[in-house]
Amino acid sequence: MGGMVPTDRLLAFAAMSFLLIVVPGPSVLFVIGRALAQGRRAALTTVVGNTVGAYVLIVAVAFGVGSIVERSVLVFTALKLAGAAYLVYLGVKAWRGRGSLHAAFSGDDSAAAHGGLRTFWEGFAVGVSNPKTIVFFAAVLPQFVDRAQGQVAAQMLLLGLVFNLIAVASDAAWGLVASGARHWFARSPRRLSLVGGVGGLTMIGLGVTVAATGRKD
Repeated sequence: MGGMVPTDRLLAFAAMSFLLIVVPGPSVLFVIGRALAQGRRAALTTVVGNTVGAYVLIVAVAFGVGSIVERSVLVFTALKLAGAAYLVYLGVKAWRGRGSLHAAFSGDDSAAAHGGLRTFWEGFAVGVSNPKTIVFFAAVLPQFVDRAQGQVAAQMLLLGLVFNLIAVASDAAWGLVASGARHWFARSPRRLSLVGGVGGLTMIGLGVTVAATGRKD
């Protein structure tokens, strides 16, 4: 069917998306921080807002940046290398800052919960401005589009939907775990340091993979 993403590309994109999503980045840290401070409901509301914000980025790429990237090998290569470099930068930053995660995860149990709508919009703001997600959608998502199938924008929207489904499941899991073990996380800087270190190394590996693979058809 025209505009459908080939199964092999869809699975490869899902795998790369999973690797990116499970790494604690700005969105995950925000969800966990909200869970630790305000509990499960606030965390899940934040996840919903975050996901909507991310899909706004997908739509923008599909109908704007994506079409330019799809037509230009030079723009594609520049974005890919810039994206790869930024992912490596984020990984190095996460690795070097792994010892300071305790402050991001610490919550105040006495903090008053925000209203649901405000929590949603704060999550949306984080999702739509997440640099890791912006780089991924602009530099990586177009690599998995099959130009021969046509309907490039529709393919990007489908790939973005796959990304968001994985993100919802992963972020919600992080939020539920954090809300259920908020005191356990907050008491253990060593555990948080391990999470940050592993996340940083994974991000570096992902950046190297983006730079070395995914030539445009």
